[in-house]
Amino acid sequence: MLASHADRERAVDVLRAGFSEGRLQQPEFEKRVARAYEARTVGELSLLVADLPQGPLAAQPALPQPYAAPVPRTFLPAPAPPTNGKAVGAMVCGILTTMTMGLTGIPAVILGHTARSEIRRTGEGGDGFALAGLVLGWLSVAGWAVVVVILTLATASGA
Repeated sequence: MLASHADRERAVDVLRAGFSEGRLQQPEFEKRVARAYEARTVGELSLLVADLPQGPLAAQPALPQPYAAPVPRTFLPAPAPPTNGKAVGAMVCGILTTMTMGLTGIPAVILGHTARSEIRRTGEGGDGFALAGLVLGWLSVAGWAVVVVILTLATASGA
């Protein structure tokens, strides 16, 4: 596979880390950096950093492919953060407000607010789910408030 500029930069970052930790001497570091910028394939880059620590190994495929070498963790994309469960619950309660005639609106609002505060604190994903649950929940609460006001006015004017 042909190497991109980002692949080369990641390899140079690994080399810099190895140099700063004292694992490479200055001349060897300079030669490897020059070879990294001249490399055409990801395989060439992986050979340049193969003897340097790069963190835990990446997950291997279930069936090894004879033509593909394992890709070092350096060249893999960062994993996505997990989705907050309360955010998913807020969205589900928000969607269910149409089927429950608004009864799940208040749980949607409560779950949405708690999920958003947890997401800000922990860095989890799911902020869009929490926001959707909040919007739908508040719309349901507002709808019930309008119904109660109309019923109160009708009762007051009829008595």
